[in-house]
Amino acid sequence: MGSYTVIADAGRALVQLLRREMVPEIIPNEDGIGLASPADRGDLTLCIHLYDMSESEDFRLSGMVSDGVDRQKFPPVYLTLSYLITAFSASDVKFRSEEEHRILGKVVQVLRDFPVFDPETMEFGTGGGRDGIRMEMKKMEMEEKLKVWTFPNLAHRLSLYYKLGPVPLESARTKGIQRVKGVEFRADYT
Repeated sequence: MGSYTVIADAGRALVQLLRREMVPEIIPNEDGIGLASPADRGDLTLCIHLYDMSESEDFRLSGMVSDGVDRQKFPPVYLTLSYLITAFSASDVKFRSEEEHRILGKVVQVLRDFPVFDPETMEFGTGGGRDGIRMEMKKMEMEEKLKVWTFPNLAHRLSLYYKLGPVPLESARTKGIQRVKGVEFRADYT
């Protein structure tokens, strides 16, 4: 399960995956891929921006979780993390769109090939494990995409919209419990 750092860990793992699969063939150096808003991208060629976080509608636990012999934890909250992934080419204007399309095409390929985030190892992989967290492209209408793209003084750009979930964020609250130490049965035959 994930501690409160699981949100940052997932973002870092996504950046590491894209760096591993895209540098140097598509993007010249690792510093070109990072977590940032498109409005604050600096020198990044590929921005991964966490634009929304919500409680997962598909997965909820309501019961307590065992935490040793004499403690129970409150159930974790399961989150859906929504990412905006945008490419920024520094090429000449004649080649800029083509290069950005190539970068985004590679991102789609990588996230299709490695769609599962493992909260134990904090890495993306091909899947197979029961506890893997899925990274999927979001199906959104253009109006929804334009609502997400709310960066002043920055024209809308072709971007990818992905969601990762359900991501478990464990509770820090626990309570002590006492185990049953004995049982007594009585039958009354009157």
